[in-house]
Amino acid sequence: MAETTLNCLVDSHAHLDASLFDDDREQVIQRALDAGVGAILNVGTNLATSRAAVALAERYSFIYAAVGVHPHEAKRVTPAALDELRRLARHPRVVAIGEIGLDYYRDRSPRPVQRRACAEQLALAAELGMPVVIHCRDAHDDLIAILQGWRGTGVLHAYSGGPERLESLLGFGFLLGISGVVTFPKARPLREVVALEPLDRLLIETDCPYLTPVPYRGRRNEPAYVRYVAEAMAHTRGLPLEKVAEATTANAERLFHISLV
Repeated sequence: MAETTLNCLVDSHAHLDASLFDDDREQVIQRALDAGVGAILNVGTNLATSRAAVALAERYSFIYAAVGVHPHEAKRVTPAALDELRRLARHPRVVAIGEIGLDYYRDRSPRPVQRRACAEQLALAAELGMPVVIHCRDAHDDLIAILQGWRGTGVLHAYSGGPERLESLLGFGFLLGISGVVTFPKARPLREVVALEPLDRLLIETDCPYLTPVPYRGRRNEPAYVRYVAEAMAHTRGLPLEKVAEATTANAERLFHISLV
């Protein structure tokens, strides 16, 4: 890590409840604090992980939770599941609905079921006045169609594309979550987005234990490594690291209604 001392980075998307952290979760969390991470949003992908995200947020004052059902498990979005998400979302440590969206890359759920589940969880977020965490792979046109008429805000998690069709999505008021992919040698289109988009539209994230940035690519990711995402963004934009940290943290505070102390 660079020697610059920070205390205001926000990892806006993590999965610390994942089994890959079962042996050393507390140490991973301490390393994040030591690396200057002031807040972590732990994101659910189904009812079980949403409950786990809430439980983790209850234990640590700087960890917040998002609750939702990932498109891979869209068939599990039933009226009963929505009722439980509604109950979980009312917990004071829950700040967003997610991870929801569409995934036509892996197609683990039928596309019509994905679209229904996404729309129903968007409606829940609107009902509760909460932002959403959106997962979208190879499905931008359908996502845009679903968002028509929806009134809300959120983040496009782990955005990895170029500027094409991006303005249509940003027009809905979304921020972009930038992950460790920005450090990959072949991620030029993403770095073009990072260079061109207003700084007040960007968040940093790890998506840990996935999408590990260079120089740890190929290993398990963890929140401490969000610093490498911030450093890559700073380099791409020609800005001091502290400027990127300050801006992305302010963006997270504004979107999720959290406050770092």
